[in-house]
Amino acid sequence: MTTKAEEDWRSKLTPEQYRICRECGTEPAFTGQYWDCHDPGIYRCVCCGQALFDASTKYDSGTGWPSFWQPLQGDSVSIRADHSHGMHRDEVNCAHCGSHLGHVFPDGPRPTGLRYCINSASLTLDRS
Repeated sequence: MTTKAEEDWRSKLTPEQYRICRECGTEPAFTGQYWDCHDPGIYRCVCCGQALFDASTKYDSGTGWPSFWQPLQGDSVSIRADHSHGMHRDEVNCAHCGSHLGHVFPDGPRPTGLRYCINSASLTLDRS
């Protein structure tokens, strides 16, 4: 896993990206740059560039956040229990650098039945 000093992350990321990716924050629904984006490409971690999701697995979940039914590869992301805010959720992190991406829920479409609900600020879309 990639590790950096917090001052290195602060200098690389915008304040919003830092708050979301390094402090497990979230962005308001329907505000992120990718929630309604339909462009093809590969979504990468904004922190380290790790390939995370193929745009072909993105769908409109109606939640206001980019949603995917599977990661690009099984080892692209890691999942850990999140008991913050009085809830039990499964947090999604970049497997390469540990950055907070969002959460995964068991209410997605086939074939996986999963909804990876990801913050736009944690992503960058590689359209090449």
